[in-house]
Amino acid sequence: MTTDLKQVGERIKGLRDALNLSPQEMATRLETTAEDIIEYEKGTKDISLSLLKRMEKEFGIDVAVLMFGSEPKMNSYFITRKDKGPVVERVSAYKYQSLTAGFTDNAAEVFIVTVAPKPEGANYFENIHPGQEFNFILEGSLSFYYNGKEMILNEGDCIYFNSSLPHGMKAMHGKPVKFLAAIINT
Repeated sequence: MTTDLKQVGERIKGLRDALNLSPQEMATRLETTAEDIIEYEKGTKDISLSLLKRMEKEFGIDVAVLMFGSEPKMNSYFITRKDKGPVVERVSAYKYQSLTAGFTDNAAEVFIVTVAPKPEGANYFENIHPGQEFNFILEGSLSFYYNGKEMILNEGDCIYFNSSLPHGMKAMHGKPVKFLAAIINT
């Protein structure tokens, strides 16, 4: 199952409508702008995982519902078969395959993330979200930006970090990079 940004936006609009909030009221609660909310709902602006996690906490809705439209049901264990996790393409360069979408109240969100290469000199897609994050490089090489510092991570390398500081990544050598990402809620 693949989801695009427009479908995520439709679910955000549905949530806002169900809560009977105006775009401004939702924006105020999420500490963003009404214009951003409207663009997210239209699917014309990428929504960060950090904002989705904020919605989860603020409105009591699981990230899996917002990203994939399915309500998690399992609370003792959940199996994701190889290449069968639901996928969302948030921005053209990032594809997230969830490995935990069927588990309720999970303490971590776990994804296989594929990052497409960007043109030489392109900026990082910067992200900030509460908690901690673990990334393990499965294939390729990654230029990892963290709070003003750039590092190179290759296949088999991993990094664990405080995700409340600015971070981002870019695929290197003109080839996609694939990594396991665990986002731990704190």
